[in-house]
Amino acid sequence: MKRSTIEDTQFPACPVRNILARLCDKWALLVLYLLERSERGKMRFTELKQAMPDISQKMLATTLRTLEEDGYISRSLYAEVPPRVEYALTARAETLRPILEELLTWSVENMQAVMEDRKKAHNRATEFPNTEKKDERR
Repeated sequence: MKRSTIEDTQFPACPVRNILARLCDKWALLVLYLLERSERGKMRFTELKQAMPDISQKMLATTLRTLEEDGYISRSLYAEVPPRVEYALTARAETLRPILEELLTWSVENMQAVMEDRKKAHNRATEFPNTEKKDERR
């Protein structure tokens, strides 16, 4: 689903497509996690960028804009020189805290097993490279 999509036209009432597709993308949950863990309860753009060195500035800006559009974060602009912008979780995002905590706990507990399964699948794919192509044709 494109970030600019307001509603999935084929399935407009589907919460999975309309909510989770944007909330559970590659960066959104990490941004929410960082804001949730912030000592001050808010972070500046540069602080988020430093905490996520593998994200581009453009993608971080897009992710923040999407989270703001959906009501998960608030953006406060301070008329200073230079201008200061801070991001914080909204009340809606606060309701996600227990879910985020559970997801993070599950991730830590299962990461090793998942990585082992990925390695096994990769080894099978390299050992029998033509098998996967045959399965796709069925």
